[in-house]
Amino acid sequence: MHIQPGPLLAQINSPADLKNFSKDSLVQISQELRQFIIDNVSVYGGHFGASLGVVELSVALHYVLNTPEDQLVWDVGHQAYGHKILTGRRDVFHTNRVYGGISGFPKRKESNYDTFGVGHSSTSISAALGMAMASKYKGTDLQHVAVIGDGALTGGMAFEALNHAGVSGTNLLIILNDNCMSIDPNVGALKDYLTDITTSHTYNKVKDEVWNVLGKLSKFGSSAQEIISKVEGAIKSAVLKQSNLFESLNLRYFGPVDGHDVDHLVEILRDLKDIPGPKILHCITVKGKGYGPAESGNKTTWHAPGTFDKLTGEIHKKTPSSPQPPKYQDVFGNTLIELAEKDARIMGVTPAMPSGSSMNLMMAAMPDRAFDVGIAEQHAVTFSAGMATQGLVPFCNIYSSFMQRAYDQVVHDVCLQNLPVVFCLDRAGFAGADGPTHHGAYDIAYFRCVPNLVVSSPMNEEELRNLMYTASHYGGPFSIRYPRGNGVMPNWKTPLQEIPVGQGRCIKSGEEVAILTLGHIGNYAVEACESLAKEGLNPAHYDMRFVKPLDEKLLLEIFSTFKKVITVEDGCLMGGFGSAVLEWMVDQGYHAQVKRLGIPDDIIEHGEQLDLHRDCGFDPQGIANAVKALTEQEQFA
Repeated sequence: MHIQPGPLLAQINSPADLKNFSKDSLVQISQELRQFIIDNVSVYGGHFGASLGVVELSVALHYVLNTPEDQLVWDVGHQAYGHKILTGRRDVFHTNRVYGGISGFPKRKESNYDTFGVGHSSTSISAALGMAMASKYKGTDLQHVAVIGDGALTGGMAFEALNHAGVSGTNLLIILNDNCMSIDPNVGALKDYLTDITTSHTYNKVKDEVWNVLGKLSKFGSSAQEIISKVEGAIKSAVLKQSNLFESLNLRYFGPVDGHDVDHLVEILRDLKDIPGPKILHCITVKGKGYGPAESGNKTTWHAPGTFDKLTGEIHKKTPSSPQPPKYQDVFGNTLIELAEKDARIMGVTPAMPSGSSMNLMMAAMPDRAFDVGIAEQHAVTFSAGMATQGLVPFCNIYSSFMQRAYDQVVHDVCLQNLPVVFCLDRAGFAGADGPTHHGAYDIAYFRCVPNLVVSSPMNEEELRNLMYTASHYGGPFSIRYPRGNGVMPNWKTPLQEIPVGQGRCIKSGEEVAILTLGHIGNYAVEACESLAKEGLNPAHYDMRFVKPLDEKLLLEIFSTFKKVITVEDGCLMGGFGSAVLEWMVDQGYHAQVKRLGIPDDIIEHGEQLDLHRDCGFDPQGIANAVKALTEQEQFA
């Protein structure tokens, strides 16, 4: 189904085409752009609310700036759909987030208008400041703009960049897209501060009056500007009863302004181009703007709703004919409550992903024991460590890809002190349509080298529950990784049992070849063994459950029996589970032919998980092919 753009949008294949229109046409272009996003996402799915909220801002920026020479950096990228459509990707936008199609995030190799690849939040100010500093060094006169949401601004990296930007002397404009949301509602003091600014009618009224006076005083030259600057700062301080946070960091603050008034935005951006130095424009927007159900409905749901009926707003949901396995995240959320009801030491922590991780279940049931700390992974880990020093057992739930951002805190603040923090790594392995910025490819490798840290992964929902129960009693750092999506057990609520740390299990005895799997991917091996049995092949299958510590007793049995071994993991091959098995084999003096299946040393693009597993050779057929290849070698030896 090809979505037709409106008559004006159909003529825009680049920002240069956009500039050919008069300013009077921008309202209609914005309306057509918003409708094009609604039409596409309703049919093909994708992120929704964030991009609708910045339609006018996207149009105004590309109308005023000389992109791609001027550098425009979008934070996270959820908000960049309008940007993509205006910069030559309108006719392929239906392939957004689809296997083999364009990325759902800005990506440098996809377009020269995508100046910086994003996917994790809070990076835009640092990147744009680096570009601005390079421009200053080279003596070029370019504009550098970072568009960051109020949710992403809670990330510590954004504050570090703000602190540097204020003394940089660079030509940097930071646009704060303030809609009081990240994916879930924003939390914390910064949210309250921004709300105070935007709701201060007195300040805004006085500020408007001052600017009216400014226009009359401009004929008096630079001295008037100096006076005005001081007067404006005094008004901000007096009315808001504190110095403006941004101006305290030496950033000229402008706003707040209506982020949906495209004509006014164009005027403001033109004016700001002529003001040197670092500055911030505070835009108030509405997530989901222009689509009623998204504006008035649950903002979290409409962040990425999947396909829906654009006329009624009804989100399409498949109704299965039989009971289905739950999502791993929901098993985590419900099991955490179950554990916490029996153990007063257990707490919950997540950095801004309560609904994505299902920590919202505990936050609703036990609000004094579960915390959303904002987009602040480093803080989440050390906050958990602090609670652990006081005898509590925090379950710190962070997506595998985002855990990379808190690696130092895991090492320095948790593992060196051997504190009982349980890291639950959601979205381990391939994240699907979100692509390489979100794939959880590296956690096995980067965790198994850290002293004191247990590294585990469940094959199914029962094992996830039991590993969580085990971790709650372990007394030291413990990590549990599990994938995005559904498990395999419709009847998943099994009695909790402790698993001896470092103990795997034999799923199936066999001959010639042993398959060693870690985590959910072991279910692929079960399928592979079933298909191989029809061909007269009978490999053994072991669910190792732990990368660290490895089950050495089980490995002794395996390498004493089999000369051909296949390891399977949904993590990177370099330094991962297969590497751990090889290291153990060499250290113990065993000799076997080992074939490792997993994620290669490459950047894997976006697509459905099974498609990506197939491409990497560890889907059920890939595992079966590996067994047959080793068996055939035996036959022809």
